[in-house]
Amino acid sequence: MKQLFISIGICVLGIFATTSCAEQTTTDIRENKMEEPQNNLEVVTFGAGCFWCVEAVFEELKGVKSVISGFSGGTVDNPSYNQVISGKTGHAEVCQIEYDPATISFGELLMVFWQTHDPTTLNQQGNDQGTQYRSAVFYHSEEQKIIAEQYMRQLDATGAWNGPIITEITAFTRFYEADKAHQEYYANNPSASYCTYVIQPKLDKFREAFKDKLK
Repeated sequence: MKQLFISIGICVLGIFATTSCAEQTTTDIRENKMEEPQNNLEVVTFGAGCFWCVEAVFEELKGVKSVISGFSGGTVDNPSYNQVISGKTGHAEVCQIEYDPATISFGELLMVFWQTHDPTTLNQQGNDQGTQYRSAVFYHSEEQKIIAEQYMRQLDATGAWNGPIITEITAFTRFYEADKAHQEYYANNPSASYCTYVIQPKLDKFREAFKDKLK
């Protein structure tokens, strides 16, 4: 396992705005999908608030082959979007990311993950509130678990945040893919208020901070 390096000069890119993810759509989700990674690709599943934001960020990274928005971590099979945003399913909004570890490491993905949302707020990102918006890493291997836990301890020790990091690090079980309306949301709805006031400002800061890792 490669040694994990963490920059002390962390640039926190979380954006807090007056619009919420759930306000924008009430489309149902019923499709359940989890494909095995192809060739030498690996998979990680992150929850960091509204999946539209997470998807928009990670799709721009070199080495990331696909980003799928969906749900994980709950107890309800094939949940609808309305069920999930009720906060009663136990599921979090997540993105399942397929990437090439020869181009971008799991540690680098974690760096982007923790620097593009606030991991110290319990079940909340900006105006999006509820367990469905919790900060979470659903690891797919023991190595991912070890790296994520080590990274979080070291990041906490830097004092980059005013409070302790409360990101949930737990084993991946199942992933339920959101329907088409939630995929490529930022790309397909650039003038939507959530894209204008939440996603775009976050992307601008992300692009500046990680310009050397962009496609």
